[in-house]
Amino acid sequence: MTEPDTSPTHRGSRVRRIGLAVVLVLFAVELTLGWPSLTEAFGHLRAPHPGWLAAAVAAELMAMGAYARMQRSLLLSAGVRVPLYRHVALAYAAHSLSVTLPAGPAFSTRFNYQQMRRFGASPAIATWCITLSAILSAAALAVVTAAGALASHGRPQWYSLAGLAAVAVLIGVGVRRVTHRPQSLEPVIRRALALVNRLRRRPADRGLERVHAFVDQLGAARLGPRHGTAAAAFAVLNWVADAVCLWLCFHAISDASISATQVLLAYCAGMAAGTITIIPGGLGIIDSALILGLVTGGVDVSTAIATVVLYRLISFVFIIGAGWITWLVIRHRHREHMTAASPG
Repeated sequence: MTEPDTSPTHRGSRVRRIGLAVVLVLFAVELTLGWPSLTEAFGHLRAPHPGWLAAAVAAELMAMGAYARMQRSLLLSAGVRVPLYRHVALAYAAHSLSVTLPAGPAFSTRFNYQQMRRFGASPAIATWCITLSAILSAAALAVVTAAGALASHGRPQWYSLAGLAAVAVLIGVGVRRVTHRPQSLEPVIRRALALVNRLRRRPADRGLERVHAFVDQLGAARLGPRHGTAAAAFAVLNWVADAVCLWLCFHAISDASISATQVLLAYCAGMAAGTITIIPGGLGIIDSALILGLVTGGVDVSTAIATVVLYRLISFVFIIGAGWITWLVIRHRHREHMTAASPG
């Protein structure tokens, strides 16, 4: 009688097959639940103008490219150099994991970490880059939102702007201190480690050697003015280009006029709504906020719905599709590399 194969390779293959099946089931459930709303929305979508449509797609590609360049600037500051196309591929694949899977950000973070390690980044540098990317992206959205409020002749409270500026300064000072004096983190990490060990009933210095190694690795990051400015600029461009895609989608389906400020305010409202939802991709939540924002700006309901449907077809369906294809390619090439590197 043949014994079942319980080797690590067989178990890993089985886990991957189960994971793929779960992903397909989740997609089917999401499509089934959202199909009525999707078919109704498509009914409002007229044939878009080819020129404006092409420009909208180009703007969304620019947004994804800007995010990839932001992370590349951060890794360059730590001396990690890989071709730009690998950063772009990582941006697409990680984005797809983040917005389509339940608890997607956790899967995306893990995938980002694995790929950056394969790029040659140390564990500390990969962690530093992922964390700083998230901080820069959130700060950039706040900046774009504040700019939209000012451009609309609004009067945002001075203390809100002062608070935003203070947070930006503190982030900059904190990042500079950590990258130039990583040893300053060691006392904090040691105290946290001692607390964790106490809860786990282990010696207080358990894992201390890893803390030393982490701090030493972090010393390789030197976020100077050039790379820091580039990373911040690309973080802002990522959001601005995405908002431009929405504006171009409006012109692709309507000959009416609308100010860029109105679109920017509607866009910021939609992105803000998307941060408080656990639904993959913010389906329904972001769309409703975008439509409401456009209608508030004077756009008729049918045009607003058509605009948002077209925007989501580009920024969600098209980009997510490209991202999952990229993820499969990355996964396939890694498996080929591991097979070629394995002995025998």
